[in-house]
Amino acid sequence: MAGEVGGIHPFGSSAGMYPKAQVLNRFIAKLIDLFIVAGAAGLVDPVGFLAGLAYILVCDGFAGGRSIGKRLIGLQTILPETRAVAGFRESIIRNVPFAVAQMAFAVPYVGWIVSAVVIAFEAVLIIGNEQGRRLGDELAGTQVLDAGRLALPD
Repeated sequence: MAGEVGGIHPFGSSAGMYPKAQVLNRFIAKLIDLFIVAGAAGLVDPVGFLAGLAYILVCDGFAGGRSIGKRLIGLQTILPETRAVAGFRESIIRNVPFAVAQMAFAVPYVGWIVSAVVIAFEAVLIIGNEQGRRLGDELAGTQVLDAGRLALPD
């Protein structure tokens, strides 16, 4: 839904500079999405695991660049250079680190540690990056925005 980001005005002088989304909102949205993945994983193996993995990869490509968690919290994934919403291609690229974490989590002990390290690394990048871009965002050229703050009044 390109209309949701069509009225966005970049901050600063360079195109593609947008305000950082609220970090807590991003964490809550991802937690909601991870609950969905955990619920899917509780289904019959290996279908549940694969369904959760598929959701983690494509979730940000749904209508408006929003996963279920992002939609509930009011966030949106866009391509800042073009102001277009993220599609399935960008979603898959940006969520590869989380897919790796989910696959590693299937291995007891060592995999759990690897998963925790990957998720912690992504969290540190969200907090530390001026635009809130994590490794997945850098790879896909995306940014998560607080859609409610950026929409222009009608």
